[in-house]
Amino acid sequence: MNHTYAIKVGMLSLLLLLAGPLRGQEEAAESDKPQAAEGGGISLLPSGKLKVSGYIQAQFEYGEKDARLGVGADNEHPDEGFNRIGVRRGRVKLTYEERIVSAVFQVDLTEKGLSLKDVYVNVKDPWWRTNELRAGVLNRPFGYEITHSSSLRESPERSTTFRTLFPQERDLGVNIVLRAPETSPLHILKLEAALVAGNGIQRETDSRKDFIGRLSVASEAGRWLKYGAGISYYNGGVYQGTDSVYRMEGKAFALHADAGNRGRFAKREYFGADAQVAVRSVLGTTQLRGEVLLGTQPGTAGSSQSPNYSVLPADNTYLRRFFGGYAMLVHDIGRTPFAVVAKYDWYDPNVDVRGNEVGLGGTTGTDALQHTVGVGALWHATRNLRLLAYYDFVFFEQTTHLASFSNQEADHFTLRLQYKF
Repeated sequence: MNHTYAIKVGMLSLLLLLAGPLRGQEEAAESDKPQAAEGGGISLLPSGKLKVSGYIQAQFEYGEKDARLGVGADNEHPDEGFNRIGVRRGRVKLTYEERIVSAVFQVDLTEKGLSLKDVYVNVKDPWWRTNELRAGVLNRPFGYEITHSSSLRESPERSTTFRTLFPQERDLGVNIVLRAPETSPLHILKLEAALVAGNGIQRETDSRKDFIGRLSVASEAGRWLKYGAGISYYNGGVYQGTDSVYRMEGKAFALHADAGNRGRFAKREYFGADAQVAVRSVLGTTQLRGEVLLGTQPGTAGSSQSPNYSVLPADNTYLRRFFGGYAMLVHDIGRTPFAVVAKYDWYDPNVDVRGNEVGLGGTTGTDALQHTVGVGALWHATRNLRLLAYYDFVFFEQTTHLASFSNQEADHFTLRLQYKF
């Protein structure tokens, strides 16, 4: 038995050991509140106005030779599997609340340094306190997975589609949340509308703003059924740094060169739909979640990722139509402290080419469809301490026209210990 095979067997054995009966996860219900406190929080003042909360995720990862891990540096031996240890997230969140106004500061502290996550002011209406105005660095109100806290999520990372389209999840902007009073039957509906810079949490580099809208519903039927659903829309643009813009015509990229292209904005438009259901029975709680996204994404020849830069781009623009999403199952049984997880996510950055069409007509590995199958197990040792073991199997559609993909990822295993306060 070689070394790599032994590691794989050990990882899968650990998953099986942890995949016992599950405990009902009432934390999942918290996801209906965007940007809620990551933990119960500790009051720092006698008045209770200032609260600190957060969590630490320390983890070990093992990956195949081409894997991209969440912690540590790149593989020092490109022909071998490798492993890393590190702190994936070390969040500290301060919330100061006085009457209808609150201020939120959140940072991430790891061995890589200190980085900003949230800085925003939140103002509620003085009558029902169900309508809100947020301004600053905040979560983009698109879909379900973005606002579902990393401390509650049952997989190590968000799906490929969201990591590509919404790097860092957050943006600079303002978000309005409209909701009927709690006494109204329409309280189950929530409408959000935001204007954002469109450049992640980097400084703004242009005068254009992007629009995000979301309409969602969340309700329950007694204690045995909870459900939610939503539709989202994103309309924005990406700065064109050169005269050359490439668009798909048939199965190939066609060059549209115009001196007026430089300084204009390429169309960035997304449509999304999501649904969640949780059913509780004598066997425990079963949760099903899913999202689909489609639209038009501006990128470069080598990447379809959304902007997250501090200077204006100087690359040629490539416009692609994409389709992606995920489906996830979380199953809990009884009052035992264990949970099992299964997740499938896919991201097709260019729906106009398939299989052996990739690599022709100016397309590259950037245009290849990626599938990821994840399986994992959770152990809730205490209310605030949990252990996650998770394995991702990564697949790319194959083409004979490309020897390898520059953006290729590979299978990897994550063992994470999290403490939340």
